[in-house]
Amino acid sequence: MNGTTAGRGRRVVLWRHGQTAWNLERRFQGSTDIALTETGIGQARRAARLLAALKPDAIVASDLQRAAATAGELAELTQLDVAHDAALRETYAGSWQGLTHEEIVTRYGEQYAAWKRGEPVRRGGGELETEVADRAAPVVLEHAGKLPDGGTLVVVSHGGTIRTTIGRLLGLESHHWEGLGGLSNCCWSVLGEGARGWRLLEHNAGTLPEPVLGDDD
Repeated sequence: MNGTTAGRGRRVVLWRHGQTAWNLERRFQGSTDIALTETGIGQARRAARLLAALKPDAIVASDLQRAAATAGELAELTQLDVAHDAALRETYAGSWQGLTHEEIVTRYGEQYAAWKRGEPVRRGGGELETEVADRAAPVVLEHAGKLPDGGTLVVVSHGGTIRTTIGRLLGLESHHWEGLGGLSNCCWSVLGEGARGWRLLEHNAGTLPEPVLGDDD
């Protein structure tokens, strides 16, 4: 998937949404549509000022409100339209959604341990990580393909979806994706084009530092 895009010097910034109340509670969000906290809005505004300096050419975002609102802060500064795509939503995790980290470990300990080992697990009966990459990575590539040479795309999404998309675009086997650490709220990773495809240039940039509070922890 990454060979067709090499050589044009484009960048993809994968930006995680700001803080939500469920992040603070360490409650698994998945595809549940949770709003940003006031702190999360402030995080988005601060990060947007930094990302606007990259002079992005396009913005695409998950349609869940925590990602859409984060993207909106950058859109306001850059005057770019935001393309919203449900394929960039966080992993659907069935019965895990709405549970705290502790509740998941208590009720689904074996499933959680297998997931952390990198095994293919339908957490809570939901999506496999490879299925998340199957839906999200093509959207990123589609929008990256529309960039001018040297252009920059900002993708506003969710921690788990960003990690699986990075793993897919780098050509890593799925059991190695856990090796990519989680993103803190409103932090981002940058992929750039090299002679052999996409390369990871920055990961979890913008930390103050902040703890990683999210579904991919």
